[in-house]
Amino acid sequence: MKKVEAIIKPFKLDAVKEALTVLGIQGMTVTEVKGFGRQKGHTEIYRGAEYVVDFVAKVKVEIVVASEQVGQVVDTIVKTARNGTIGDGKIFVLPVESVCRIRTGEQDQDAI
Repeated sequence: MKKVEAIIKPFKLDAVKEALTVLGIQGMTVTEVKGFGRQKGHTEIYRGAEYVVDFVAKVKVEIVVASEQVGQVVDTIVKTARNGTIGDGKIFVLPVESVCRIRTGEQDQDAI
C-alpha cells in the first residue's frame, strides 16, 4: 500500500476529486495548507501598498491506495491539476505499513 499526498492549487480540487472518483478511489482526506516552493511567495498590491505573501494557500489531498494503483493515481492528478504555471504543486508517494478501519476492525487492503 502507498499513501499519495498531492499539494495542489485550491481551484483544482473539484476536478481532481472527480477524476479520482472515476478511477474508483472511494476516500480521501483534504486539508487546507500554506507553503512555498521555488517561487518563495509573491507580491500583491492592496489599497496602493505592496506587500509580500510568503506562504501561498494550497490544498493537500491524501489518498491511500494499493501499490498497483499508484502510477494511475499520480498520472490522473498530474493531468487534472496541471495548469502549466509556477506553483502547480507536488506529489509525494510514501509507503504505508498498515491500515485499520476503526469501526469494523478491518485491516490493510480491506480497510482502504
